[in-house]
Parts: sequence; structure tokens; C-alpha cells
Amino acid sequence: MFIHRSYKSDGTVITETDLAISRRILGVVADLFEDVNIISEETLTPFREDAPYTFVLDPIDGTDVYSQGLPSWAVALGILDRNRKPVGAMISAPRWGIGEEELFLRLDPGKELTINGRRFSPSTDKDFPHQITMGSSGQRLMDFSRFEGKIRIFGSSILHMLSPVLYDHIQGCVNQSCYVWDIAAAHAALLSVGMDIEYVDGTPFIYDDAFLLERKPFSPSFYAGTKTCIKALRDVLPAK
Repeated sequence: MFIHRSYKSDGTVITETDLAISRRILGVVADLFEDVNIISEETLTPFREDAPYTFVLDPIDGTDVYSQGLPSWAVALGILDRNRKPVGAMISAPRWGIGEEELFLRLDPGKELTINGRRFSPSTDKDFPHQITMGSSGQRLMDFSRFEGKIRIFGSSILHMLSPVLYDHIQGCVNQSCYVWDIAAAHAALLSVGMDIEYVDGTPFIYDDAFLLERKPFSPSFYAGTKTCIKALRDVLPAK
């Protein structure tokens, strides 16, 4: 099947599939929840500070790889609470998985994480970054002189961030500057299993107005993993 690629003003790829998924999911969320905010990569909507939840949608995270026929892309819907903490997610990666043909992650606020309908707990050996995921610009921004592990690059921030949760032998992630819809759903999954994200300079990651409402990318890069893994990443893979 031929997929037509177009380009947005920032140079990123967009397809008709992105727009169709955005319309469909925004419509369903609006029908089910009357008093929530919805933020989508492809659609501007009003924002109320007093809303109990904010849904954050990336219709296709990894549009570039999707448009080339590669499998590492995902539809990601994150949920932030009133305090802008990621507390829920639904992530569908129909051509990705954990030894199966697809991946569907669900995390309802206050509930346990499930993968493909089953309760999921990650491996406990996650405190040293023997193997990590990273965005495609990491080679320009990070100092690899002390890092002796393996690096996986998929082309999707959501899948990069999920990897320490999903895969036994991937412990951490280094994610470069991107937007709220690129990370919110995966951040909720990380938090649900005791992991988190932290800027490479050591400052906590927050969903401030610039990131959430003004739709600006975060900066600098961040580490993802357990607190111990993040500390180790800062030692062996610092920013340049």
C-alpha cells in the first residue's frame, strides 16, 4: 500500500492516516468525557485549568518510519491529572510487540498496567544501563566515550521510553527534544512501575505551560529509567 507523505511547517512528516486517527479518537474522547481537556498533535482545542483530566494524543508516534513501511510506530493516548501528572495511557503498536504480533498497553488512572489484556510487571534488574534506547539525534548530543553498552534506535519516542518497561534486557532510555504528545503516554507507563524521567542536567521534568499549552518542545534531553539507572546514565553517558 502506498502511503503519501506530506510535511508540516517544522519539517516533520504527516500522512492522511495521522489526520484520520486524530479525528476518530478526539471524537470518541469528546463523546465519552464532557469535562476533560484534549491536546492532539494535529488539532488545536480549548484548555481549562480546572478540568479533572487532560488527554494527550499522538495519532502516530513515528510517522516517518510508518510512512516508509517500518514497524516501529504507535498510536499513543496519555492522560494527565489535574496536577499535570501522567496517570493513564492507551498505546497501540499493531506491528510491534513482546513476542506477539501486536502490542496494546492500557493503564487506567489508579489501576494496574496491562499489556494485551494481561497484568504486567517488568523485570527487576533495571539499575544499570547495559542496553538503552535513544532518539536518532543522540549521537550529536551525548558523550559516548565512557558508554560500553548497546543502543537501540526505533524512530518512535513512545517505543523508546516504553522499552525499559517492556523488555528484560533494556534498562534505560535517552530521549532528545520533542513534544508533549511524544512522551505523555509512555511517561505514565514508566511512573506506574516505579520509573521516571529526568533532564540530563539533573532538574526534574515538569509539564509546564510552555510544554503543555504553548506546544513547545522540551529541552535539554532526558534520561528514563529507575533512579539508580538514571544516575548511572548521567555518569557513563553525559550530555556533551
